[in-house]
Amino acid sequence: MTQSPPVDRLVIALAQVPCTVGDVSGNADRVRAARKEAAAFGADLVLFSELFLAGYPTEDLVLKPAFQEACRTACEDLARETADGGPAVLLGLPWVEGDALYNACALLNNGRIEAVRFKVDLPNYGVFDEKRIFVPGPMPGPVVFKGVRIGIPICEDIWGPDPVECIHETGGEILLVPNASPYHRDKNGERIQIAAGRVTESHLPLIYLNQLCGQDELVFDGGSFALNPDCSLAVQMPLFRAQVAKTVWERGSKGWHCAEGPKVLVEEGDEADYAACVMGLRDYVQKNGFPGVVMGLSGGVDSALCAAMAVDALGADKVHCIMLPYRFTSKESLKDAADCATALGLRYDIVPIAPAVEAMEAMLKPLFGDRPNDITEENLQSRTRGTLLMSVSNKFGPMVVTTGNKSEMSVGYATLYGDMNGGFNPIKDIYKMEVFRLCHLRNRWKPADALGPDGIVIPENIITKPPTAELRENQRDQDSLPPYEVLDDILECLVEAEMRVSDIVARGHALDVVRKVERLLYLAEYKRRQSAPGVKVTHKNFGRDRRYPIVNKFRDPGLPARAPDKSIAPAKGNGGAERFEE
Repeated sequence: MTQSPPVDRLVIALAQVPCTVGDVSGNADRVRAARKEAAAFGADLVLFSELFLAGYPTEDLVLKPAFQEACRTACEDLARETADGGPAVLLGLPWVEGDALYNACALLNNGRIEAVRFKVDLPNYGVFDEKRIFVPGPMPGPVVFKGVRIGIPICEDIWGPDPVECIHETGGEILLVPNASPYHRDKNGERIQIAAGRVTESHLPLIYLNQLCGQDELVFDGGSFALNPDCSLAVQMPLFRAQVAKTVWERGSKGWHCAEGPKVLVEEGDEADYAACVMGLRDYVQKNGFPGVVMGLSGGVDSALCAAMAVDALGADKVHCIMLPYRFTSKESLKDAADCATALGLRYDIVPIAPAVEAMEAMLKPLFGDRPNDITEENLQSRTRGTLLMSVSNKFGPMVVTTGNKSEMSVGYATLYGDMNGGFNPIKDIYKMEVFRLCHLRNRWKPADALGPDGIVIPENIITKPPTAELRENQRDQDSLPPYEVLDDILECLVEAEMRVSDIVARGHALDVVRKVERLLYLAEYKRRQSAPGVKVTHKNFGRDRRYPIVNKFRDPGLPARAPDKSIAPAKGNGGAERFEE
């Protein structure tokens, strides 16, 4: 059969639409809806994100044969539907061949699966764990669509040069890159920089289509884009918002370039962090089927920020806040919490905890005897509050939002089975000083799709008053912790940068303070193992990114770095296998 000549114009739809891990039939319906929308503007081809049909990351779910079969069956059904003459589809899914499981992208066209390409570079760092799940594919040559040779490097395949080089050397003309790239601060700029490197090397235009959804701790922020062969930005889709975008590509004397496509401004810095927290909370609540959320509103800055995020994510009618005062709760806190609830327009109740706390103290009196009050009695207050919030959750169904920030999570300034109770924490990866910044930000701005009110929603007094847990008279956080601007800098050095104690001291911090913070950080690991999941915002969050042993006797001695003693090192070339006998 004679092949038709290559076309000189392609309309490519970029389907930046949500998917859900494990919802194979629902994801397939989302493919159908996006394809229908793309057909309406005359698309030739619709590109979806990495593993869209399965959702990403599937973790060990993808190892189940029944799940693999469900994905394959859905893909075949969608392929048959392309016989209607509508747009072709580039769809990510897990693909089994023999005993091998691949991270794949399939071209569905003319009623069948016309081609499949496999991911070559499987990431195994940070939040990624693909090498234990998938088999790496061979170097990918391009697929032919309407006579155009299209390269399909999958996500990590463009973070190194080899797959794109192979596509270029085998005649590729356009790069379509399906991605599931999770958000962290400043990630969008990193993606564009990496993509520009591949375009510079290959002189091929590139479309970067990213996943959009929250999945457990991860937020996939969209922000899909396209670069012309000269690395100029041809398309920029929004962050954190769904869209099926029309892009028009034309062949000229120097190859393909984008003649038409959307360009929007994207959120950066604190705005992007806030929007990520909102999306992560919304998708976690909605995908798990909760009717709403309930949380303690203490009059403090952390719970106020979480309440604002919850209203922006779900709407005020789905957020229930409860003040749980005890005798150490100030009138100022009562007023601040009420003012915040009024500004946000949410349901607000007051449930005093004194009867429960005093009853438990009386029950324990025979065991405690005349021992003086200490942190035990403080924790009784916190655990009473946690129990009451969980009881409301059990009775009415809303998920408990827990509100500890990253500074507290780092040093264990939180109570297990108390204020750590809850199903999800939107600010788990936000340091305390960043909490203050986000509060100021929300009072002058909100995300485009936020459901909360405009204007000041967090009273200024909540932001400016000294932080306190109010578990004893005249308590302040800085009675037991360094000032937060000091604490947060030390923590970022220890957690994000893994710096030596001596190097942190060289930044101007006192040695005894750094050692205290390091000790608290290590000791709190057991608490973090039992904490609720929360949105990843920084380069290194607790859990997926940073995995430390609970039993850990190492402490940095705080001495300057010392070069290895080469006189006792194994000889070169023996791989370090030589034994040293006593």
